[in-house]
Amino acid sequence: MFSNVLLICVGNICRSPMAMALMRQRLPERDVQIVSAGIAAVTGSGLEPLAKAVLKRHGVPCGPHKARQVDRQMLRDAGLILVMEPDQAQYILKLAPEVRGKTFLLGKWQHSLAIADPYRRPQLAFEQTFEQLSRCVDDWLPYLPSGETR
Repeated sequence: MFSNVLLICVGNICRSPMAMALMRQRLPERDVQIVSAGIAAVTGSGLEPLAKAVLKRHGVPCGPHKARQVDRQMLRDAGLILVMEPDQAQYILKLAPEVRGKTFLLGKWQHSLAIADPYRRPQLAFEQTFEQLSRCVDDWLPYLPSGETR
């Protein structure tokens, strides 16, 4: 079981914070530390407004968010690193080769689904991203403390 999860995307303003909010909602007992970061983070920026609106529409709470850049220490501290696309895994492994055995696609259980970036796209793209993230987060729940399958 993993008790420290790091979710990674590019800017840390859309996919990884949405996945973090979903995972936190579905693991309310907080036996798991869930954080997010970006490989090219828009450091200090909040959640993209359309991402926030989609989460709200689906009843997923999302507290204040400030985008942050992933660093080697975050990677080492994480028990499980989940990325949205294969090229992000390559970036992570170049930065910290020692995390190879704990870095996976969030969409691993969905036939290695890569989750496309909805940034600067219409609301429908954010809805589709939400649906994909929701399924993928559910797939990881059995591997996390207090996780239940849906």
